[in-house]
Amino acid sequence: MTYKAPTQDMLFNIRHIANIDAIAEMPAYADAGFDTAQAVLEECAKFNEAVVAPLNWAGDQNPSHWENFAVKTTPGFKEAFQQYGQAGWQGLQHPPAYGGQGLPKTIGAACGEMLNAANLSFALCPLLTDGAIEALITAASDELKDHYLAKLISGEWTGTMNLTEPQAGSDLALVRTKAVPQADGTYRISGTKIYITYGEHDMAENIVHLVLARVEGAPAGVKGISLFVVPKVLVNNDGTLGARNDVQCVSIEHKMGIKASPTAVLQFGDNGGATGYLVGEENRGLEYMFIMMNAARYAVGVQGIAIADRAYQKAVTYARERVQSRPVDGSMNQSAPIIHHPDVKRMLMTMRAYTEGCRALATAAAAAFDAAHHHPDESARKANKAFYEFMVPLVKGFSTEMSLEVTSLGVQVHGGMGFIEETGAAQYYRDAKILTIYEGTTAIQANDLVGRKTARDGAQQALSLASQIAQTESALRASGTDDAQVMADALQQSREAFEEAARFIASNASTDPNAAFAGSVPYLMLTGMVMAGWQMARALLVAQGPVDQDFGDAFMAAKRVTCRFYAEHILRKVPGMRDSIVSGAGSVNGLALEAF
Repeated sequence: MTYKAPTQDMLFNIRHIANIDAIAEMPAYADAGFDTAQAVLEECAKFNEAVVAPLNWAGDQNPSHWENFAVKTTPGFKEAFQQYGQAGWQGLQHPPAYGGQGLPKTIGAACGEMLNAANLSFALCPLLTDGAIEALITAASDELKDHYLAKLISGEWTGTMNLTEPQAGSDLALVRTKAVPQADGTYRISGTKIYITYGEHDMAENIVHLVLARVEGAPAGVKGISLFVVPKVLVNNDGTLGARNDVQCVSIEHKMGIKASPTAVLQFGDNGGATGYLVGEENRGLEYMFIMMNAARYAVGVQGIAIADRAYQKAVTYARERVQSRPVDGSMNQSAPIIHHPDVKRMLMTMRAYTEGCRALATAAAAAFDAAHHHPDESARKANKAFYEFMVPLVKGFSTEMSLEVTSLGVQVHGGMGFIEETGAAQYYRDAKILTIYEGTTAIQANDLVGRKTARDGAQQALSLASQIAQTESALRASGTDDAQVMADALQQSREAFEEAARFIASNASTDPNAAFAGSVPYLMLTGMVMAGWQMARALLVAQGPVDQDFGDAFMAAKRVTCRFYAEHILRKVPGMRDSIVSGAGSVNGLALEAF
């Protein structure tokens, strides 16, 4: 099955959820209105449909392989990546001062979804490079920026993020990689890093590793971690490439999914120490790395949306073609394509509604990011920053968990054929699983939502969002349509459940943390369902109004049905989830450890 980018739904969100015309009023994005978004998305769709998507199945069947400390990627990946860089896609959101196009995240996120839907394994390389670019822009010296940013933004070089070590998974206080200061201002880096995505490959002439390490004599724990640029190949003062640095890929992992993406074990300093360059100040590495991690967490959430959409498209195609059984309503006296059967339609609608809801949520968050950085009013920047930070664990956690349900349904629609690798449906399911794990598991996202985003301010931000949702409920009721009434009722019940859960979390996080954190992942899922449902409610208000001629009657009619389905089949789950959060902690924590 070929991939078809959902540009119409993306552009609907960009216009009506993100309000791209308001973003274009900010001086930084003066040329980034709807017409620009449409032109960019259409070109991005052509590139990904024609160049990247055809490599997806090949990457799963003929993945990257390691030999003699080098990695050879899937045939076609290198050429596609060169085209990607030459076309300017790596620099889409990055500063023009270093060769980027300076477009808003609102547009960049849609392009990111296309790339990931086309080929998740391929997309991981530019995703990590984007994070490295953001970290360097924020924290690096001008000298480091001048040496590395233009090459990263052009796609000539790629970037990585090196956190995890064999003994230190998510607990970065246990990082042991050492950094020894040298007389010339550089550092000698030695240690082992694991799970390094695209830590070694043949698609670019240099790889810029951003590495967490501990300087000799630094404080114990996370307060003593620093961040370093450690290039695969050293860079001369004139910008040309010099000698090979003391870093080697000693193996790559054999994975259940994303097989074409090489996940490397990197060894630094086996021959005296790799040359590293300090980013910012010593002992502030985790602070700087979180810039990269937050960018990656949002991007991984977009990956979840992307793989869900790809699975949905494949399931719809199969359901239209697969003939089996007569329709239950007697409308046909012979076997029919399975898309006629109510339960198949239920599965397809679930896939569609979840995907569109999460896409709208991610678009709203991207718009807030753009305003947080470039709105001329300080209070607006502050409010949008708070909104975006609250949404990041939801975009990451909820969208990726959603992708598992959607890709599983994709296999189910195929029936027994979905369990057969040759159909391709299983690849999306296998690829999706990693999304709930890397860049912070769902539990880590939930802990962030509970601790930093809800309990820390006594649920003030959560309740502020709830009050905004209530305003949308009022607009729905005022519109007077049956669809709007159904959505308003479901949204109100879920919003009230969200308020109760948020208050429970805030009141118990300190006094009874086991009770609060027992419901942390359910709270994240509940909150994600409500926030995505809120965006679907906003979409419904547009879709039932005067027809936007850029989209047409058929699109708006389908949007109305999808929004109503979200209300009736997804938002209705929220009150039950609330009950498990506020009253179910006892059974989570009640079993003696030796009884497990």
